[in-house]
Amino acid sequence: MKAALIARARAEGFDLVRIAGPDAAPEAGARLAAWLKAGFHGTMAWMAATANRRPAPRLVWPDVASVIMLGVNYGPAEDPRAATARPERGAISVYAQGDDYHDVIKGAQKRLAQWLVASAGGDVKVFVDTAPVMEKPLAAAAGLGWQGKHTNLVARDFGSWLFLGAIFTTLKLPADAPERDHCGSCQACLKACPTAAFPRPYQLDARRCISYLTIENKGPIPREFRAAIGNRIYGCDECLAACPWNKFAVEGRALRLAARAELKAPPLAELVRLDDAAFRALFAKSPVKRIGRVRFVRNVLIAIGNSGELALAAEVRRRLDDAEPLVRGAAAWALGRLDPAAAMAEATARAAAEPDDGVRAEWHYIART
Repeated sequence: MKAALIARARAEGFDLVRIAGPDAAPEAGARLAAWLKAGFHGTMAWMAATANRRPAPRLVWPDVASVIMLGVNYGPAEDPRAATARPERGAISVYAQGDDYHDVIKGAQKRLAQWLVASAGGDVKVFVDTAPVMEKPLAAAAGLGWQGKHTNLVARDFGSWLFLGAIFTTLKLPADAPERDHCGSCQACLKACPTAAFPRPYQLDARRCISYLTIENKGPIPREFRAAIGNRIYGCDECLAACPWNKFAVEGRALRLAARAELKAPPLAELVRLDDAAFRALFAKSPVKRIGRVRFVRNVLIAIGNSGELALAAEVRRRLDDAEPLVRGAAAWALGRLDPAAAMAEATARAAAEPDDGVRAEWHYIART
């Protein structure tokens, strides 16, 4: 049955499939508790709210007997870091340049789970990232790879480019051996982080991570991180791309996960003009859609401020009177970066007319500097 399961999983598009027991990652709970106690989860309150169920699969579903861990390679066709060298364009994380992986993978998982029940009986539950399931420790315990110093999974054949999914089943399947850690003394991923988000190896302070700042963070991006963000407008691939194990990586084969041409380093001048309808149309079926137009344009304005392209100042000015304070505040900062003399000249008047405290603080900061 296990051999048939693996064959069927590969037919459904999964590149890796291995089995873990429900108690295969006993250390995960203590590590999660320490991470939460340090406050490294930032505003991701759901991490703390579900912490009592995350440490072990049986806390999520008492009947689970085996965990089928699945991996889908989404390796890029080229080094994603090339996009950060084009300051007039936006860098979108590789995983978000195609269709939303939640939808793509979950559909395949459901088909695989249905086949398993029809073939061997039992009951199943399917998870892709959104449930209180610790996919990375379970994937490491199942032998898909190991958690690298950047905390993400690293696989021998696919490097750092893997989407993970889990199928819980009441069937007792033979478990696989875990993969040992092959990071050695390497610290390439830690050194690559633009915002120093790793206080130590194997530990991430999400509050400093560009992916958190541009995606999960709902407010203004803290001023101390804005310059380091560069032109990254949704997520960041620096620590993943720096991993030497990527020399074995291959381009992903799932067409729906492949990068769309219009999302590979799109022009910032076009993105900053998006209204809500245009934003939803451009990012239909994309993970980017979930942060909404306001947060996305905030990110684009930070990237414009870092671009050094004075020609983009006109686009920034159009957003100084945007209906959303989050956009107006980012626009003020961007203008201060691109054209500091002009921004300073109007800072006092802008601050006096601004109804939002946060945006007013941006103008006061410009006036003082």
